[in-house]
Amino acid sequence: MVEVKLFSGTSSLYLSEKIADYYGQPLGDVKLNRFSDGEMQLVINESVRGAFVFLIQSTFSPAENFMELLLMIDAAKRASSGYITAVMPYFGYARQDRKDKPRVPISAKLVADLLQAAGANRVMTMDFHADQIQGFFDIPVDHLKSEAIYIPFLEQQKLDNVIFASPDVGGVKRARTYAKYFGRDLVICDKYRKKANEVAGMTVIGDVSGADVILVDDLVDTAGTLCRAADIILKKGAKSVKAICTHPVLSGKAYENIESSSLEELIVCDTIPLRKTSKKIKVLSTAKLFARAIRNTHEHRSISALFIEG
Repeated sequence: MVEVKLFSGTSSLYLSEKIADYYGQPLGDVKLNRFSDGEMQLVINESVRGAFVFLIQSTFSPAENFMELLLMIDAAKRASSGYITAVMPYFGYARQDRKDKPRVPISAKLVADLLQAAGANRVMTMDFHADQIQGFFDIPVDHLKSEAIYIPFLEQQKLDNVIFASPDVGGVKRARTYAKYFGRDLVICDKYRKKANEVAGMTVIGDVSGADVILVDDLVDTAGTLCRAADIILKKGAKSVKAICTHPVLSGKAYENIESSSLEELIVCDTIPLRKTSKKIKVLSTAKLFARAIRNTHEHRSISALFIEG
């Protein structure tokens, strides 16, 4: 069988080491050099000729993380790798997946184009902001779902009086997966914005009286929406509010917002490292799931076997 090589970008080394440990082999030797002006030069210090190469790097801010991934892909391609998979636990710019106003880019499509132009043969990621982003690619995309991590976790909790909720209309499908799997009700928080990262108003659709509510979302940025939703849900008579969000972007005053909010707990994945610790934030690891997906890809086995359907 063709040899497998795992390499990590600098921003995701904390996760890549766990993935490599679950996979059962060490990370490959790659070094990032910087010139005095900040320009990056990436060197792969071992042969990758003909190998199945998996390059692990989330592309959260700053944009240099994405540039580093592109350099890794190009270096692997020029070193005659047999097959290159960009493993992106967090796919940056995914929220910009359409033209919602005149004269704006479709940034998620541009990112897809750049990955393919650099030489990626495949992309592996988790929880796109919108499933249709897969259509931006002309190469295979393995779109892993965090349900495979969260559902086993929730099954160990007491869910006697739980209702699942979506913090906005766009996330209804995601929240419905959990509601359907556990046979629970679903409520929706209908929000509207006047500008990015600022919720102007919100309405709860559905009855939450006396329930323990779990909000479900793909990412948490400033946490404004989650905290606003938690406050309104409690005012509507809920007993408690928790949230599960795959990608902890947590920018701006997110940590302060969470600490001072009505949220009892926020459960996130480790696709992005936390900048601070918080008593309210619990982190679940994606390493085992990505390691299994990498092995299934290499051995030409099904990726859908890793999904949990609602």
